Amino acid sequence: MKIAIIYDSNTGNTEMLASAIKGVLDDQDIVYFGRPEIDLPKADLYFIGSWTDRGDASKKVIEVLNSLHSKKMAYFATAGFKGEDYYERLFKRVRTHIPEDNVLLGHFYCQGKMPQATRERYEAMIKANPDDKDLKISLANFDAALSHPNEDDLTQVKDWALRIIDKI
Repeated sequence: MKIAIIYDSNTGNTEMLASAIKGVLDDQDIVYFGRPEIDLPKADLYFIGSWTDRGDASKKVIEVLNSLHSKKMAYFATAGFKGEDYYERLFKRVRTHIPEDNVLLGHFYCQGKMPQATRERYEAMIKANPDDKDLKISLANFDAALSHPNEDDLTQVKDWALRIIDKI
């Protein structure tokens, strides 16, 4: 089986997931591993990953998703916040970029650390609005996300990738 692993990573989180997926696959099956390119090689299965950009996939990944037709694929991503309901809402947006003639075999999300500039923005907003409980929750979430993806997240994405392979 020919497998392509395409990912866009802003802070290294999604790259960690992509590397974990690659680590459980047979190297000779991997025809591409890397960032989105204009001309991707033909593959039997595409693992496509992105960081979460304003509640959606990155622009580069959206271009890849829109360009693929009649392919088998699986989507993985990292997001600053966590929660299954949240992940499902995010994926619902991403799903709109995947043409209907593709076979979507599954999706995986986990929390990932955010850039330090995000924390600084939250701190400035709290300084201006000290009673805003939502901002305090966002700041606490930022701190919790610093340890992600962690070993448990990487184990989960590996298990998920193997389950995707079993579907083929």
